[in-house]
Amino acid sequence: MAKRTRSFGDIFRRRTLAIGLVIVVIALSCVVKLSYIQLYNGAALASQAAQSRTVDRRLQGVRGTITDINNVTLAQSIESYTIFADQQAASQFKPVACKGRNNGICQETTQKKAFEVEGPASIARMLAPILQMDVKELGAKLTGSNRYVILQRNALPQVKRQIDQLNISSVIGFELTSNREYSDDGLLGTILGGIDNTGNGVAGLELMENEALVGHDGHVVYQRGRNGQEIPGTRTESSDPKQGGTVQLTIDRDVQWYVKKALVDGKNKYHAQYGIAVVQRVSDGQIVAIADTDEYQAGSDDAKTHTSRAITEVFEPGSTGKLITAAAVLQEGLHQPADHFSVPYSIKVDGQTIHDSHEHGVEQLTLGGILKVSSNVGTLMSAQNLSYDKRLEYIKKFGIGESTGIQFPGESSGQIVDNASQWDLRTRQTVLFGQGYSASALQMTNVVATIANKGVRNAQRLIASATDAQGNNVTPQSAQPVRVIDEDNANKMMNMMESVAQASQKLLNMPGYRIAGKSGTAEVAGEGGSLSGIMADFIGVIPADNPQFVITVVYRDPEGLYGIVTAGPVFAQIGEFLMQKYQIPASAPRTDAIPTEW
Repeated sequence: MAKRTRSFGDIFRRRTLAIGLVIVVIALSCVVKLSYIQLYNGAALASQAAQSRTVDRRLQGVRGTITDINNVTLAQSIESYTIFADQQAASQFKPVACKGRNNGICQETTQKKAFEVEGPASIARMLAPILQMDVKELGAKLTGSNRYVILQRNALPQVKRQIDQLNISSVIGFELTSNREYSDDGLLGTILGGIDNTGNGVAGLELMENEALVGHDGHVVYQRGRNGQEIPGTRTESSDPKQGGTVQLTIDRDVQWYVKKALVDGKNKYHAQYGIAVVQRVSDGQIVAIADTDEYQAGSDDAKTHTSRAITEVFEPGSTGKLITAAAVLQEGLHQPADHFSVPYSIKVDGQTIHDSHEHGVEQLTLGGILKVSSNVGTLMSAQNLSYDKRLEYIKKFGIGESTGIQFPGESSGQIVDNASQWDLRTRQTVLFGQGYSASALQMTNVVATIANKGVRNAQRLIASATDAQGNNVTPQSAQPVRVIDEDNANKMMNMMESVAQASQKLLNMPGYRIAGKSGTAEVAGEGGSLSGIMADFIGVIPADNPQFVITVVYRDPEGLYGIVTAGPVFAQIGEFLMQKYQIPASAPRTDAIPTEW
């Protein structure tokens, strides 16, 4: 019996020793491994751990602002957020009710049913009322293995604050973005244009001034905790985002609103296809209003795919082009305003028969009278000694075929054969009365503004000032003013143009103010390509004795046909508003009218 007991004790001792040796070996291995980690690999592992917790978060620079001349905001970016989810984190989510001191990790929500389930279903029940989404639809978006799923774009800051209170940053994240808002109400849709999903301008002024308006992103590098929160004291680097610059337009929003309304009312009254209007300040070429009757809201797809008719639509100016011819005749010393002409209904030149719009007998007219009655034949007679090269030269001097200086995307410089020797026999004559070349409403506005500005052509301006995100002045530089005709000849032109307007004073009813201007009615191609369409316009200066503004009004296919009948009254309506708004003194009586007949 004793022998068996000693044998059992011996076995027990051997086994205890073996186990002890195993434990010693394991302990030694742990010590060796720990020593290796601490002495040789500790820094690398610590770096890997820190790297796994490190976040480099982009801070978006908000796009800048566009204002009118009075600093009324027309376009601005409002802070918003893209809300996204981590589906893997959502699958492991377990809601925690708020009790005692666990406010930093619990879910404080009125949706009590959110605590009855776990995972995506719990998150969906909490978020659905905040995001105003269906619970099942939201739950489906939260289910899966994707680490980045967008739940909602352009969420307002108050929505983010509500979600922040839920303490679910391990599942739900935010990216700061911005929502572009426009307050133009359709007044400047195609002028302002729009931006794309990346926040860059793609049309209109948003594209033209993109470099000034775009913001500069910043970033912040920090380590995050288990629930996605920033660990205090771990921020290693950061740079603040910079908001884009400010672009101030020359547009006066009040004037723009009135011009648009008057233009649309006229379109409806005369049943025109569309209308165009421009208001330009004489002294410096600033565009105070630029409108057409298209109704496109800035930022919309329509505003991005259509352009301003006033800048891009070109047409033959028709009788308003006679102003260029009369100015050239005076400047070249060929005739004076009171020179006598006997003007028949038609005339034949180079085998081409030219006639007036209405049949008449021989009329005894001065050069001023030819402009007053808008005689094609008289215009041709007065310019018989103006060479073809000079005819082209003055058309170009007045800005046709050249940039207006605005540099607007899609801007048309007009169309004209750039070599007079290539003109056919008819074009050589018709260019004298506004046919055979085309121009935009903006260009024709500057033709009249050049005359009103004592013969000096300014580059037109749509941007009053511009700064970029760095605060640098990036206002587009305007070309230097160019003298086109002498001041004396410009004054003679204004005198003749005033007689033109005075002959239609019943249609241009503006008591107290003198007007100088010219109407035009030009044939344009219709749907079939034939000359079945009409562009009817009136371009005038107000006041004639103290030029402040040039106003252009154009209608396509109005029922009244003639520019003085349709565009003229709308011109007067806009002019009266301008005189009242800017408190322009009434005109002095006219005493120096040049004779129009003999």
